[in-house]
Amino acid sequence: MPFHLRFGPDDLLRCRFGISPLWEVAGAVRTLKETRLQAYHVPWLRQTEAAARELDLTPLWLLMPRRGHIPDFLCPPPGGPLASIEEELARMRATDPGAARDDLARSLADTPGAADTPQGRAMLADPARAVRELADLHERAWHALIAPYWPRLRAVLEADVAFRARRLADDGLTGLFADLHPSLSWANGTLTLHRRTTEHDRDLGGDGLVLAPSVFVWPDVASGFDPPWQGTVVYPARGIGGLWQAPRAGSETLERLLGANRAAILAGLGEPATTTALAHRHGLALSSVSSHLSVLRDAGLLTSRRYSHQVLYERTPLGTALTGD
Repeated sequence: MPFHLRFGPDDLLRCRFGISPLWEVAGAVRTLKETRLQAYHVPWLRQTEAAARELDLTPLWLLMPRRGHIPDFLCPPPGGPLASIEEELARMRATDPGAARDDLARSLADTPGAADTPQGRAMLADPARAVRELADLHERAWHALIAPYWPRLRAVLEADVAFRARRLADDGLTGLFADLHPSLSWANGTLTLHRRTTEHDRDLGGDGLVLAPSVFVWPDVASGFDPPWQGTVVYPARGIGGLWQAPRAGSETLERLLGANRAAILAGLGEPATTTALAHRHGLALSSVSSHLSVLRDAGLLTSRRYSHQVLYERTPLGTALTGD
């Protein structure tokens, strides 16, 4: 059954992108639960195996039915281009207990028997306490599963946003939605998400749509938020296939021309990235990376563009030709 998100004239002007650390926490927890989601993340699974064993994720897994509703307050639409995990956890902790209970009951009902487990009954009996405990569990999962890798994850998410924003500027919504996800289609002012188990129809009402890339949502796409939440589509970010690969080295010839570090930075920029992400990726000081980027840009091998408070660097056609990609 399809989900329909219906746009009016104002909605067309109010589409925006958002990056959510909390979404990556929820996605990581779900990836630990479902084998089908793990193909791209085997190195991460190995690196976090010991930390994951220290977490009791059962309460969250109870609220993640294979097909069905995940409580909106656990991972709401991003409130801005890039919120901090502290800001998002504060939003979760501010959830009204009555609204939380309705959300929890709806989710537990989608997993047979979940509402009758001791943890399920406790959540429904004291939703205020459930909100606190679930927020605390998300915070522990953030530190164990996501925080050590956040610069790398954020670089992929920001690169995706930069690519999609250019696509939107060049080709409008038709071009943007054309390759966002195979199950999405755009026609007559309606974005339709196919192959769902339930039907959902929402008029965006002039609030527009949030588009949120995610590393861990693959191979799915998520939507279905109801008011008061802004309409949102969470889709797989570009570049996750190489997310956990070691940094690519430059060729011997390129190293002789540019030096080893500059060659590696240029060769590794298959997708746009920030100075911070590159420093983390290559194990270099921020000042060193900034200097190398300036030289490469002055040589016409890189270009830079600002997205929100971040500056993203990407190869020019000449830079790409030199790397042999």
